[in-house]
Amino acid sequence: MQLNWTLKRFEELSPAELYAIHRLRNEVFVVEQNCVYQDADDKDQPSWHLCGWNLDELVAYSRIIPPGLVYEECSVGRVVSSPAYRKTGAGRELMKTSIEKACSLFSTTTIKIGAQLYLQKFYGSLGFVQCSEQYLEDGIPHIAMILHK
Repeated sequence: MQLNWTLKRFEELSPAELYAIHRLRNEVFVVEQNCVYQDADDKDQPSWHLCGWNLDELVAYSRIIPPGLVYEECSVGRVVSSPAYRKTGAGRELMKTSIEKACSLFSTTTIKIGAQLYLQKFYGSLGFVQCSEQYLEDGIPHIAMILHK
């Protein structure tokens, strides 16, 4: 499967693209993870949105956040892949592309993320290292991780 990647600022997203993004985020973060939380956090507007499409279906998504908004460093968040495409490598391709785009957009070699604890090994395989104690976010264990390329 060859994904078609798009990277857009919030105001460049079409209503259909924005709907697909929120639908996928809700499907995984709210329904699958059984976590009721406020997804609309006012960080979408100043961020970049990376979408991996298989034809017209959104398969993978991340939000690339500028430095100073969440952390001093730029960040990648709301990382999500469709349950229908798990075990296809879409998540790894998403993160590799997210890292590349974040470094390019913000002329940096450092990215900090808030990772769900159960994904520590996955992010570690991409070069991220833990840089905080465990904390709860929306009732889910998380850790901060940082990448220095």
